Amino acid sequence: MKHSFLCLALVVPLTPAFAAEIFPSRPIRLIIPSGAGGVTDILARNIAPKLGDSLGQQVVIDNRPGASGIVGSQIVAKSAPDGYTLLMAFPSHVTNPSLFADIPYDTVKDFAPVTLVSAVAPVLIVGMQMPARNMADFITHAKTKPGGLNHGAVGLGSMGALAADLLGEMAGFKFTQVLFKGSPQGMTAVVSGEIDYYLLGSVGSAVPQVKAGRLRALGVGSKQRAAPLPDVPPIADTLPGYEARGWNGILAPAGTPRAVIERLNRELVKIIRSPDIQPALAGEGASAIGNTPAEFDAVIRADIAKWAKIIKARK
Repeated sequence: MKHSFLCLALVVPLTPAFAAEIFPSRPIRLIIPSGAGGVTDILARNIAPKLGDSLGQQVVIDNRPGASGIVGSQIVAKSAPDGYTLLMAFPSHVTNPSLFADIPYDTVKDFAPVTLVSAVAPVLIVGMQMPARNMADFITHAKTKPGGLNHGAVGLGSMGALAADLLGEMAGFKFTQVLFKGSPQGMTAVVSGEIDYYLLGSVGSAVPQVKAGRLRALGVGSKQRAAPLPDVPPIADTLPGYEARGWNGILAPAGTPRAVIERLNRELVKIIRSPDIQPALAGEGASAIGNTPAEFDAVIRADIAKWAKIIKARK
């Protein structure tokens, strides 16, 4: 009988509540659903070691690119809900439900939001040969071009592509989308005049070309001006109500104990808002957020609905 009580005593501490109290007791894996070197990967590699220091456990980066982020996201959705497998998501997380009919997880129900890490503004760039010098001129020019303008995009579900779709719909002009393998190829096409404009997903990527005088930035997708290009106004100044922004945020599997989510949120918000992380964010043209799980959940739900309308209209 004594042995039975001893066994029971050893089992009781393994409840979720107790596990949350001792979290973390081993390394944490942070899944990046894209390849190394991109904005999401760069931000994650700046945050991971600081999160590891604050938690007292290593945070290991695991790049799992593929299928517009679905491959890496599925790994997290199907992982144990204990806080030891996390996802660094980007906007395809909220656009995929409208683009693919057979996603192997529920974008809302299978994840527990932890915090929104950062937001990044798309920027509309044109070549120096473009007659438009501001957004008002650009919209007028676009409406008068019979065959419509050509704009560049990295993928149909990319933030830049959707931001361009939203702009065309709200401003009322025709356009044709030209797909490129990456942003560098798209920017080169704008410089040469091969395409008319490019709504680049990250303002930071355009800075070198704009400062060198090879490209002209006409407007940013955020409600406020972006620090890397302070002289470029929001598109909303010309087109009221327009807003398009990319973001990165951290999620855990649904069912992760609330105490674990709160601990992760507390430590991440400190890191995100600290001066140490600002250079990495600024270098990518991003601004720090660091909000509550509930606030991040609201962003996810709102963006799913917003971009679903744009994607449906395109189809």
